[in-house]
Order: sequence, then structure tokens, then C-alpha cells
Amino acid sequence: MIVPAAGRGERLGPGAPKALRVLGGVPMLVHAVRALASARSIDLVVVAAPEDGVAEVVALLGEHGLLDADGARAGAMVVAGGDTRQDSVARALHALPPDIDVVLVHDAARPLVPTSLVDSVAFAVRGGAEAVVPGLPVADTVKAVDPLETVTATLDRSSLRAIQTPQGFRRTTLTAAHAAADPDAPATDDAGLVELVGGTVLVVPGDEEAFKVTRPLDLVLAEAVLARRRAAGVVA
Repeated sequence: MIVPAAGRGERLGPGAPKALRVLGGVPMLVHAVRALASARSIDLVVVAAPEDGVAEVVALLGEHGLLDADGARAGAMVVAGGDTRQDSVARALHALPPDIDVVLVHDAARPLVPTSLVDSVAFAVRGGAEAVVPGLPVADTVKAVDPLETVTATLDRSSLRAIQTPQGFRRTTLTAAHAAADPDAPATDDAGLVELVGGTVLVVPGDEEAFKVTRPLDLVLAEAVLARRRAAGVVA
């Protein structure tokens, strides 16, 4: 499992990197790593931290019992990320042990991902798919527009999916896709890189609680979900 967490997240406003923003008193990265490490299908979580913040992230994960000094306790490690998400994933991919043949990539900004979704994606790859993404049906009407914001078409939303993470891949597939990637034209997700080299991407059902915390309103929603979980005794 790779977690790119080197982004600044300007849309959330000034402050700490997005992955280190606090949710329910705990940084989002901790929530995400805790969920991933709890999944049955995950043996190792590799976090790509800001290049100047590796020691901080190591200390943070250690403070929350997710990382020992040797990285053995919870099967976690931290590497220096790059300037882009794509570069961060490539660096983490390079750091994986050679015996790992299924790789999942998860956004730290999706801190409330259910472990059941993590396992669903991993099991689909192990079942034979070369690339798997979770997706939700699009509820809103979607229109295409031109540069002047004039509508050019109304898209058939029945064939559209809002894609989430974790995204899962055969390691050879993801490695080849990153090797062929154009650093000057980065894809918005790893499945997009696989598509560019002709790979087949399977969509499995996503989960509404795996939403991405991008704007301040998303953080409010995440706090509400977390409070509901805690009230139900689902999380600590």
C-alpha cells in the first residue's frame, strides 16, 4: 500500500500539509494509515512524506503506535515524496520490497476509508484484474462546456463514475505505467497512467465514506462522520 502524502492542499487554506490537518484531534494521515494497516489484505504501508518532513511523519506515526523505530510493528515505512503526486508514488513504488506483487495507492486525504473497501480492491486484483478502482454513480447532471462556459453537451451520467481510492494494481502494471508516464503531463490518478499505456481498469463499488477532504466543507463532513462512528463505538 502506497500513501502519497506530500501535497500542500491549498484549497483547505493555509497551514500544515493537507495530510497533517487535524480531524477529530488526530491528523488525517494517522486515520488513513490506521485504516489501511487494519485491512486484512495489507502487509505494508509506505507513506511518501514531504521531503523536508520525513522525520516529522515518522515521529507522528510512532506517537500513534503505527510505526516502531525499525518499522516492523505495523508494517509501515516512510520515504521522501516528490514535487508531484505522480513522483511521490513512483518513489514509494521503488521502495517496496521485491516480493510484493499487488500494490494499492490511497490518498491520505481520504482518511475515513472503510477497511472493507480496501480489501475489496485488493481481492479484485488478486482475482485476476490488472487494475481496479472504486467508483460511485454520479448523482448530479454533468454538462460539458467550452472555454466560454457555454454548454456543449449533457453527458449520460449512467455511464459515469466518480472514482475514489484506494486504487489497486498488479505491480508490473503500475511499474510499467509510471515508467512510460510523461512528467510534464501528470495524470490525476494512477489508473489514468495505466489507461494511457493501454491497460484495462475495472471499477468496483465505492463507498460514500471514502470521500476526499479537499475543501473546508469536506472537513466539516468528515468530523460529522467521525463523531457518528465514535458514538457507535466503531473507532477509538
